[in-house]
Amino acid sequence: MSDPIKIPAEAKEIIKNKRTGKIYDSKNHFNSDVADPNTDTTVDDFRQDLEITVTRVTLGAHTKE
Repeated sequence: MSDPIKIPAEAKEIIKNKRTGKIYDSKNHFNSDVADPNTDTTVDDFRQDLEITVTRVTLGAHTKE
């Protein structure tokens, strides 16, 4: 059995407040907002998405003529 093909990809983590839609630089930035008594942000507002961008790859498949 041959080794699987490795496809180059880039992953980007997105930390967001699911109630307000605010995007944070990091999880620590979100935690700071939760700890701030001047905001109504709670831990339940946490949303984490992962955006994966895959490079276009030609797999070399051919059809018969």
